[in-house]
Amino acid sequence: MSDLPESEAEAANELMRLAKEIAKHNQLYHAEDAPEISDADYDALVKRNNAIEAAFPNLVRPDSPNRQVGAAVAGSPLSKVRHEVRLYSLDNGFSDEDIADFVARVRRFLSLSEDEPLCLTAEDKIDGLSLSIRYEDRKLVRAATRGDGQVGEDVTPNALTIADIPQTLPDDAPELFEVRGEVYMSKDAFADLNAAQEAAGEKIFANPRNAAAGSLRQKDARVTEARPLRFLAHGWGDHSAVPGDTQTDVMNAIAGWGFPLSEHLKRFDKVEKLLEHYRSIEAQRADMPYDIDGVVYKVDRLDWQQRLGFVAKAPRWAIAHKFPAEKAETTLEAIDIQVGRTGKLTPVGRLKPVTVGGVVVSNVTLHNRDEIERLGVRPGDRMRIQRAGDVIPQVVENLTRDEDRPAFHFPETCPECGSEAVAEEGEVDVRCTGGLICPAQRYQRLIHFVSRGALDIDGLGEKSIAEFLEAGLIHSPADIFRLRKHRTDILAREGWQEKSVDNLLAAIEAKRKPDAARLLFGLGIRHVGSVTARDLLKGLGKLERLPGKALEIYDYREANPQMEAESDGKYKSRMDEKVKSILEVQTDGIGVAVGFALADFFHEKHNREAWDDLMGEVDPEPFVVETRESEVAGKTVVFTGKLETMSRDEAKAQAERLGAKAAGSVSAKTDLLVAGPGAGSKMKKAQELGIEVIDEAGWAAIVERAG
Repeated sequence: MSDLPESEAEAANELMRLAKEIAKHNQLYHAEDAPEISDADYDALVKRNNAIEAAFPNLVRPDSPNRQVGAAVAGSPLSKVRHEVRLYSLDNGFSDEDIADFVARVRRFLSLSEDEPLCLTAEDKIDGLSLSIRYEDRKLVRAATRGDGQVGEDVTPNALTIADIPQTLPDDAPELFEVRGEVYMSKDAFADLNAAQEAAGEKIFANPRNAAAGSLRQKDARVTEARPLRFLAHGWGDHSAVPGDTQTDVMNAIAGWGFPLSEHLKRFDKVEKLLEHYRSIEAQRADMPYDIDGVVYKVDRLDWQQRLGFVAKAPRWAIAHKFPAEKAETTLEAIDIQVGRTGKLTPVGRLKPVTVGGVVVSNVTLHNRDEIERLGVRPGDRMRIQRAGDVIPQVVENLTRDEDRPAFHFPETCPECGSEAVAEEGEVDVRCTGGLICPAQRYQRLIHFVSRGALDIDGLGEKSIAEFLEAGLIHSPADIFRLRKHRTDILAREGWQEKSVDNLLAAIEAKRKPDAARLLFGLGIRHVGSVTARDLLKGLGKLERLPGKALEIYDYREANPQMEAESDGKYKSRMDEKVKSILEVQTDGIGVAVGFALADFFHEKHNREAWDDLMGEVDPEPFVVETRESEVAGKTVVFTGKLETMSRDEAKAQAERLGAKAAGSVSAKTDLLVAGPGAGSKMKKAQELGIEVIDEAGWAAIVERAG
């Protein structure tokens, strides 16, 4: 690639950004069923990452996308399951040449002559949710989602409701066998489900894949049973024996056990035949009953699969031949600004409806302010758009950017509440600063305010918050403490009895002297998590001092902008030190990001009024750090890897209560490293420095011994 970074520093920085961005989109797709970008755009990010890694192999990161599969499921309410045999992802090919190269690599690896037959299977790549179904003594004992490939979610009761999945295998099946495939929803069933959801005022799903994933990952199997889910098998995992010597033989056996397979699964011995089959499937794509995004090729002989093995996250013996994005032209009629629950302002283009790949499209994502400027889009422009998969389409090209037409000006205030809309240093996203009063954010902000990690008010959950908002009983956090004035109104509502109302009001009254750190965390200020809130109050002592300190930061920032000769690094260092000085803290995690977020929040008049209103209802105690004697008191602890039983914030809070300092990086001053799965460079550095390393269970034992 001609546009590769010129230096190692540039390459390292871009690889860092790509790793974070790809990880974010993995999480959205695999764990949250809420993708923001098309498959084609995701593939482009991965392709760029791979090109840079190939050019700078010494810079490959521990968190490289090539070392990750799916996404962690730590935040899922479902039980976790460790896969006996890892679920791998597939490398992608995008052209005929890519597939020819793949076949050539296989031949070279196996030392096959040109005239020796090499058979491969080919089948459509369904866009569903990966599922591994385990049979012991030929009875279904467990079904689990992919997760990160090593740990998934237990969805056994839900899988039992899917008619395509047998609950027992015949007597000729192996005693132990895991069948793997995709849970999906047909296009027709998806349309019917969304129509029913809309009629009932319930959530509308973005596409069939999201609908299938959301339906399978339910705590209540009855919800799954009511959804029209299907299953297609495409492989296997752990086993006591395999019923055949080839991919074809085993898949035929799986079909004989009652599992549906793709009708397009075929075997070929020439690349030309593979590509013919690919084009045949591509031509049928729009008319297929389910969504697909490519064709998967696998080496047929299992002994050759064994010899080929795996690299990083993918097998050497398989590849996915992805379809190109589907494109069309239409007119951009308007640009609307939507405000998300986190305050992010997202521009959405309203299109003259056009059919793309058999689907009528009327909206297109414009991502952010920078993307609008890059494309030069304005209402009235002619757009070429693409649709890859069924996520919201994207603009490929502005066909009329040279026409004389007024530029679109991105709003500087929130269209929902009129508060300032700002982008933080180094970020492209513009966010509303009116968190406490913005209608678009109000519901989620109030849910967060009463959540377990914040004020933890018993009896006041999502349903009650939604009900009181709709009834006009609450609008801000302070209104929660005024609900006692509405006791009669609440009693008059369906489902409320005197005991439940009085219990709720008593729980609210019990929080009028809240923990100051919990109260601050509950405000939902950007970058102020539970640990940061405690760190801030360690310096300030009293929460009431915070607004004045935040405005000091704002005034300093305005009066002391970055000087012409001042590098970005020096400016940040200067601002970090000033923020720490004003806030009276020395914690590594508090600097520009936290300080500027506080400054922007309290600079907004609406937020100050909401703050004053709240402080008129509550009286937080001065903050005091309570610690217990422990074996780590006075020591510096670093947490790394994926913690499976607690959040990173919870772990740091535990360390603080035990009298330890939780640091973010490993150095000679580090006394202890707590390493979860996926620990990388920090683990290596700790070993080099001779620092004690324990796992999450070891840390839990330390916490338990401290009492």
